[in-house]
Amino acid sequence: MKHVIWVLWPSFLAAGIAEMAFFTLIDPQQLYLLGEPVDLPAMATYSIGFLLFWAICAGSSLTTWFMLPASVKSALEKAAHERADLARPIRRH
Repeated sequence: MKHVIWVLWPSFLAAGIAEMAFFTLIDPQQLYLLGEPVDLPAMATYSIGFLLFWAICAGSSLTTWFMLPASVKSALEKAAHERADLARPIRRH
């Protein structure tokens, strides 16, 4: 599960930054897709845009994970198991 979090969390943050930068410069009502204007509400355009940015950023993070040498991956696993601050804390009631 930590592998998934290590890929999705940074990509989520990068997608948020990309979304803000893109839609600061581009009005969602003036977008065109395959030569036709996008006739979606602005909120739908923002949502779809964020999901697309997240997918692209997740692909980048996943590629980085796959390209890591096995020794680095095993060192990360060992460090994550040894350090409690890298894992989710256990809630006690």
